[in-house]
Amino acid sequence: MNTAGRSEATARQGLELTPFRGLRYDPDRVGSLASVTSPPYDVVVRPDGVHHLQSADPYNIVRLILPEAGTPSARTEQAADTLRRWLDEGILTADREPGLYVYEQQDASGMLQRGVIGALRVSEPAEGVVLPHEDVMPPVVADRAALMRATRANLEPLLLTYRGDGTAAEVVERTAEKPPLLATTTEDGFQHRLWSVTDPADLARIQSDLSHQQALIADGHHRWATYLRLRAEHPSPSPWDHGLVLLVDTARYPLRVRAIHRLLHGLPVADALAAVEGLFRVRRLDTPLAEALETLADASCAGNAFLLAGDGAFHLLDHPDPDLLARTIPAGHPAAWRSLDATVLHATLLDHVWHIPEDSPAHIAYIHDTAATVAKAERDGGTAVLMHPVREEVVRDLARQGVTMPRKSTSFGPKPASGLVLRALEI
Repeated sequence: MNTAGRSEATARQGLELTPFRGLRYDPDRVGSLASVTSPPYDVVVRPDGVHHLQSADPYNIVRLILPEAGTPSARTEQAADTLRRWLDEGILTADREPGLYVYEQQDASGMLQRGVIGALRVSEPAEGVVLPHEDVMPPVVADRAALMRATRANLEPLLLTYRGDGTAAEVVERTAEKPPLLATTTEDGFQHRLWSVTDPADLARIQSDLSHQQALIADGHHRWATYLRLRAEHPSPSPWDHGLVLLVDTARYPLRVRAIHRLLHGLPVADALAAVEGLFRVRRLDTPLAEALETLADASCAGNAFLLAGDGAFHLLDHPDPDLLARTIPAGHPAAWRSLDATVLHATLLDHVWHIPEDSPAHIAYIHDTAATVAKAERDGGTAVLMHPVREEVVRDLARQGVTMPRKSTSFGPKPASGLVLRALEI
């Protein structure tokens, strides 16, 4: 592992963001722009999520990002055929001029997020320009790579953050005062607006500012790893040297950081609790979900804590046995990494107490929505493990040291809606 320190000031090259001709839905050819959007491919958590989105509109983007044919090869071929057909029929059309895109999201509470969508030069973590903070699962990378190869497109932007508050932010703010290319409100209550930046002077201001910046991958580690794999497969220069991203300046627009929960298939709550007896303090909470999460938050201030659910109640696990942690958590990592809840969950509970492989979909699922995780555990007889989110500054500090967190440790948001702008590599 590379633990050499990195900082924004010592980043060698900075971010290289390139304009592109965005693919966008023709609003006259679809039911509505909202009906063709989707959450990112890995956030469709409803049991009927794909079918629900497909029924919203025959051209919903989920038919590209999560095709449903039987075999993996059939799925990627189906997505490629669908994209070609939509292009031929004019369902998706390319903007005339290459540009960068200012993207805005706002929810009913007034929370506002703005960023810039563009084609970012793909770089290795060792370059210190784009910093990952989570490990990835090779089968997921292979699946996304097969889809991108077949479609020759970046179908949805990754979410990256940086801290600048410079001229790029000024262009974003000024652009957002103009009439947008599109505006829509999705069923989750979020309002989305998109603008194109094509003025050479504004493009130069954004690119110059970003050339001094370093970014953290907030959401999309598997897709970034896919970009790296596909770039390695194609001699440079090629369109695969860049990948579609949304860059958000968190000096202006701080993201929300939420936890990603675990659903353990085939492990009843009673068995999970029996296995931790004497290793963690266990308290039963006969309270609603919101109150149980508040108790978890309070417990997390004092150390590692988790909520187990699935049997109609909540069970707080905290105060782990120090000797157990010393035996099970790998040495040679920074103290901040060793004390992460995700580290303790994976290294101690999953590996040594419950003996559950973290990369097996048959044994474990990773779910963003808290209530959905609990409901599915109760329905299936499994165990929901609810996590408390880690602070963004902890994530960024570890990433600068070159230290990756256990997979699915964080959920930054709000995430960009898929389907508002795509990048075809040959347009």
